[in-house]
Amino acid sequence: MTKPAFDPEKNLEELLKNDAEELKQNPESIGEKPSNKNYRSKFNFDIKPEELEKYLNKYVIGQEKTVEVIATKVCTHFNRMKLEKSLSEDERLVGNIKSNILLIGPTGVGKTYIIKLIAKKIGVPFVKADATKFSETGYVGGDVEDLVRELVHEADGDISRAEYGIIYIDEIDKIASTGNFTGPDVSRSGVQRNLLKLMEEAEVDLKTPHDLASQVEAAMEAQKTGKVTRRKINTRNILFIVSGAFNGLDKIINKRINKQPIGFDKVKISSEDKLDSLKKVRTEDLIEYGFESEFVGRLPVYVVLNHLTTEGLYRILKNDFSTVVIGKKLDFRAYGIELDFADEALRIIADRAFLEKTGARGLLSVAENMLISFEKKLPSTNLKKLHVNKELIDNPSMVLDKMLLAEGISNFQKEFLIEHGIFLEFENKAIAKIHELTKLENKNVQDVCKEKFHDYFHGIRLMNMESFTITEEAVIDPEGYLSRYIKNNYHKE
Repeated sequence: MTKPAFDPEKNLEELLKNDAEELKQNPESIGEKPSNKNYRSKFNFDIKPEELEKYLNKYVIGQEKTVEVIATKVCTHFNRMKLEKSLSEDERLVGNIKSNILLIGPTGVGKTYIIKLIAKKIGVPFVKADATKFSETGYVGGDVEDLVRELVHEADGDISRAEYGIIYIDEIDKIASTGNFTGPDVSRSGVQRNLLKLMEEAEVDLKTPHDLASQVEAAMEAQKTGKVTRRKINTRNILFIVSGAFNGLDKIINKRINKQPIGFDKVKISSEDKLDSLKKVRTEDLIEYGFESEFVGRLPVYVVLNHLTTEGLYRILKNDFSTVVIGKKLDFRAYGIELDFADEALRIIADRAFLEKTGARGLLSVAENMLISFEKKLPSTNLKKLHVNKELIDNPSMVLDKMLLAEGISNFQKEFLIEHGIFLEFENKAIAKIHELTKLENKNVQDVCKEKFHDYFHGIRLMNMESFTITEEAVIDPEGYLSRYIKNNYHKE
């Protein structure tokens, strides 16, 4: 029997009929998530710049000036928005420019971390994306308006709360029209123009025209009410913060201030020199870099972040709120293991992370590589503590082997004592030989010990001994050694 052809219009009509009754009974079953009643629908912000600055400096190391500027402008933005809600229409400024912020700095210096901390502290919804995922048309990864829609999602459907959120866009330098962009062939100027509209003030429809689910919902709503209601979000009060590494911007700045030396491209410029140049950035430099003047005009606040030195990375690790140290401690704590770091270990981690050239991100990668074997092996043991020191960092395999060896010997001793009432002591050479056998036979310590000494209790009891010493000879020839020992020592006074 031939299967009937699929008729999009007929099937959509049937779908609407089937769901119409459900929509009447449960209007929130399709579409936006219902608002979480725990969220504040009214905007409320009363934090002061110094209070926010103090909070950020607890977590962020080596960026004091950056924190000062960002904390001040963010607080002013939200308090200004709160004030404007109380002003009459005549008192409000026309064409007011928000304190949108441009962050300039290399990877791993804390740009994203700072903004996440701010959003958490003041309790506003926060969305982060990379500029490279967007295109002018919206078909290469996403539409810039999706950022605004995602804010509503983060606010659990509360549009009034989303309208005071923060949108953070990283790698903004990658949409400069003259940048060294590698990837999809998209119009970077077009993306700038689309972002420009949002950064100023725009109404964004929460239902996207190319979203089938939105179309179905709209059709259901129209069938139910006889009209289509468009839900929109206004971007007037949404704070936009963008960031990027801006490689090569220092050359443009140096050219403007006539600091470019002869043979500039062949001269190695230090990170401190680049930082000094970047701190002199002007609007004209960003325009030459590849940004449209209108786009730069919507970013009135520029902040240049410091590079992290070895000392700065060490200070991050020493900080009581270090996410790297606390994170690794929690990883091991999940298995009931207490992890602690010697100060010398933190110094070495900072030194190695600096060589990674990825800022604070290098700290985590160094720590992960160093501890991954311990994180795998220790949960299967009874070990409950791990002390990270110079020896462990310099030779993690050796330290782990020693720990597992000692743990295996100790466990076998306990089992033998509980089962037979006899304590077995092990000479160092015997332990070394057992370790050698574990590697050679690919067995764990307890299995090797059980295989070698499981019936030793018979001979030891025969001699009425409560303890017995395992030597290297006993490991090599267990049965022969015990026989000789009994022969030489049985009935001996």
